[in-house]
Amino acid sequence: MAITKLKSWVNIPDNHDFSIYNLPFGVFTHQGKSKRVGVAIGDYVLDIYALHLAGILSSSASIELFNQPFLNGLMELGRNYAGDLRLNIQKLLLDGRTELQTRDDLSTFLIPAKECELHLPVQIGDYTDFYSSMEHATNVGMMFRDPANALLPNWKHLPVGYHGRSSSIIPSGQPIHRPKGQTKADDQTTPRFGPCRLLDFELETGFFVSGSNPLGKSISTQEADNFIWGMVLFNDWSARDIQKWEYVPLGPFLAKNFASSISPWVVLMDALEPFRVAGPVQDPKVLPYLEYAGDKNIDLNLEVTIKPANASETCVTRSNFKYMYWNMNQQLAHQTSNGCNVRTGDLYGSGTISGPTVGSYGSMLEITWSGKNPVKMQDGTERKFLNDGDTVVMRGWCEKDGIRVGFGELSTQILPSN
Repeated sequence: MAITKLKSWVNIPDNHDFSIYNLPFGVFTHQGKSKRVGVAIGDYVLDIYALHLAGILSSSASIELFNQPFLNGLMELGRNYAGDLRLNIQKLLLDGRTELQTRDDLSTFLIPAKECELHLPVQIGDYTDFYSSMEHATNVGMMFRDPANALLPNWKHLPVGYHGRSSSIIPSGQPIHRPKGQTKADDQTTPRFGPCRLLDFELETGFFVSGSNPLGKSISTQEADNFIWGMVLFNDWSARDIQKWEYVPLGPFLAKNFASSISPWVVLMDALEPFRVAGPVQDPKVLPYLEYAGDKNIDLNLEVTIKPANASETCVTRSNFKYMYWNMNQQLAHQTSNGCNVRTGDLYGSGTISGPTVGSYGSMLEITWSGKNPVKMQDGTERKFLNDGDTVVMRGWCEKDGIRVGFGELSTQILPSN
């Protein structure tokens, strides 16, 4: 899809994630005012509630929807409403606009982002995490099962997933404590309880649902486009040693639910449409309810860095969302195929995003091959997994024809166990 070249009167640095083509939504506070809806543009946050109060940005919705601690009320109006609102905001920010006498009329509603505090953007109801990267699933299968049969028999027939815990999903900037739990090493006869020793990140994206389906009615892959509102970066923290001991027979539990981190700005799907690409060929052919039409993957560059305490950050992986075997439409269709109902604010994690090479793997488990190949940091130390004091930073952006739409940073520091 071609992108029309646009120019804003707002001073936006080159290659900035929050360009005029993006305009992601989030929730912020500034100088003691209430939590409210904002839009990121360059190094500023545009106060949408104040714009409505001033009569500059008209809306068919209640003004109070923009003076809320979460985006849920706005999301409830659907993807099309949000898309139209984004376009109206874009028109106000374009160079050469004539609706207002001077740019000063609007610049008073731009707040330097460094003065704002960003919050969890959505009140998350239910949360599902998928396992949709063939490269990741293959790597894990090779490490812990039969290398010749790394994928389980069901993997290429359905998007494997599990229901996680939404209460421990936190915004960027909020630190986490190293979790404690039961672990059992191969040379031990009984388990021990204590701090996790194999703490890991998982490079993911997430999408939010707007709208709902009645209990008992599924959502097709075609209908899914109307429900997928926007995307965030997602770090689904994992305690590998706790996970290894507890996951049989029911799968992820305490090794996952201690924390998951998301980026604060929700990038609308309309902003990501120009970066659609075809996904991998799915072989064998999927069942009819998982068939889809069109390009459903997104050419989204991703990177993860680790910053030790008092040291520079080191990039440990660069990957891309386009590698995912199962796409978002298929994930939502499968989630609801049994009649499960979804609701506005539900979050769906992509699953760890790994590419075809070591440099594109999406977790330390894979990057170091379960600790066998440590990664050297710029300060000279090595990492098999994550240390206390480390800050994990995830970044993501789409870029095409000199146009950039990005997600900003998802940054989380690891503190010692409580």
